[in-house]
Amino acid sequence: MAPLKDKKIIIAVSASIAAYKVAILTRLFVKEGAEVRIIMSPSASSFITPLTLSTLSKNPVLIDFVKDNTGLWNNHVELGLWADALLIAPATAHTMAKCVHGIADNLLIATYLSARCPVFFAPAMDLDMYQHPSTQESFRLLQAYGNHLIPAAHGELASGLSGQGRMAEPENILDFLKKYWASPKELDRKKVLITAGPTQEAIDPVRFISNHSTGKMGYALAETALEKGAEVTLVSGPTQLNLHHPNLKIIHVKSAQEMYEATSAHFEDAHITIFSAAVADYTPMHTATQKIKKKEGEDNLQIQLKRTIDIAQTLGKTKKNSQILVGFALETNNELENAKEKLKKKNFDLIVLNSLQDKGAGFGHDTNKVSILSRLGEFEEIPLKTKKEVASEIWVKVYDFMHNPENIQ
Repeated sequence: MAPLKDKKIIIAVSASIAAYKVAILTRLFVKEGAEVRIIMSPSASSFITPLTLSTLSKNPVLIDFVKDNTGLWNNHVELGLWADALLIAPATAHTMAKCVHGIADNLLIATYLSARCPVFFAPAMDLDMYQHPSTQESFRLLQAYGNHLIPAAHGELASGLSGQGRMAEPENILDFLKKYWASPKELDRKKVLITAGPTQEAIDPVRFISNHSTGKMGYALAETALEKGAEVTLVSGPTQLNLHHPNLKIIHVKSAQEMYEATSAHFEDAHITIFSAAVADYTPMHTATQKIKKKEGEDNLQIQLKRTIDIAQTLGKTKKNSQILVGFALETNNELENAKEKLKKKNFDLIVLNSLQDKGAGFGHDTNKVSILSRLGEFEEIPLKTKKEVASEIWVKVYDFMHNPENIQ
């Protein structure tokens, strides 16, 4: 079956001379069997008439929140739920900046903010605007939010200059979406649960015990799973990271106990759980309600600690045969032996070992070097790569394990 057949596609048109290409694009989508609806920004009709696009799409073109002289409104929430894809083409610098910052002053932006489907941006602007740091930052943030960017083409621009900025040709945009839907989604509809980042164990209202984890590895695993079609619940300790996607639910926690409660609440329904968080092993026996003050004549302060709950081991005891558990082991000595012990003790299917002895690996880095062990005795070393690349390698091993008949317990 054709990848676009019966797909529901919204084309959102912003004010650019490239809007004339939307007529061709609409016709191509309809010929592929897609149902197309058009939304236009208020200024876009200066470049192409709504009548043209309504005729080609066989649906009314929507511009305003309120339908003409009816008192009825165009429901952006329903539109966002209806669509299988939202394509913003042409996407001007102005419209993209509004999408980045959530400035919902027209129907197009409000629909974007309501969309639960994949969103594609096809930029169109002059080359200096395209290359400007502000625009490049918009590109970066839009992709960080989980959107897809269809790069502008090189060529002659409306200004008379030549360079990158031309909206991709309709045939290329069509091909981009066809490839997206034709690509296999290895984790399609799988429920994935990931823990990430450090925990903070309060000593008093202003101090806590923690570690150097930044959460980068866990967030990279979540981002890659989303790209593979998964529904992801990310239980995150305190980090400086952001991740946005329609299929992502982030639960922010601080302490090990909070992380346990949030993780256990979603564990039973998860097909795959990855424990990548650096959970504190100890927490203060008592947390002071007021800031602890220095006392004259006392050079030492003693704080009694107690063990925190071992989240992975506790939940591993309730693991079903249909579930896959992946753990992490950050070691400084006897790395392989300690990882093998954790693999068995915590009922993991796979464990990812990284050592602080390896340069560029571990906390704080954008890179990582790991080894992956399975309970079937498999062992593979992954050389130093970016954490996003390492995340992809980990998911390959998870996918292979899922489809290995020997993994049935």
